[in-house]
Amino acid sequence: MLLALDTATAFASVALYDGREVRAELNWRSERRHTVELAPQVDNLMQLAGVSPAHLHAVAVAIGPGSYTGTRIALSFAKGIVLALDIPLIGIPTLDVLAYPMLPASKPVCALVAAGRKRYCWAVYAANRPLPERVTPFGLHHFPEIMSQVQSPAMWVGELQPIDKEALIAEWQDGVHILPPALAVRRGAVLAELAWQRLLAGNVDDPVSLSPIYLG
Repeated sequence: MLLALDTATAFASVALYDGREVRAELNWRSERRHTVELAPQVDNLMQLAGVSPAHLHAVAVAIGPGSYTGTRIALSFAKGIVLALDIPLIGIPTLDVLAYPMLPASKPVCALVAAGRKRYCWAVYAANRPLPERVTPFGLHHFPEIMSQVQSPAMWVGELQPIDKEALIAEWQDGVHILPPALAVRRGAVLAELAWQRLLAGNVDDPVSLSPIYLG
């Protein structure tokens, strides 16, 4: 059983995955309450799935880019679990989690998360790939700068503000595909599935040295 934790932005998600199916998942808008909400939500998650810490074989955590404080909260919590239980830890970039469900599409995917000061953390991912493959480095920019660096057509997914959606539609017109809100949130189950593939390959992280991805 793998536990996945994501508190990289105001939206948080936790999930349990056993390699065959999602056993349980909780998603909620935490804003800045990650510190007080994460542990109780993990406890709720495990009760829903009927499992205990003894059933865990690995922990996955979203390592950013995202909120400086939010990302650290899940990572610290994850490190505490894996060190106590002596199980593997796997860190997955936040934007990979957003992009992964969209990769069968024929268009490149631009994934974004809000970064404060009206900026976004973002990256573009190649189309028609089984796993996330970035074709740009992680960026931290205001939206007009992002539009100038992304080629049309593309699929956009993530925490895009309404005013930026309007600007994108006005400039790109038929070349833009913006995912609706229900498909634009990061899910702990997606994080878990990405991490499970790395777990099977033996590609795990050192819990002592694993660090968040910070931009700017």
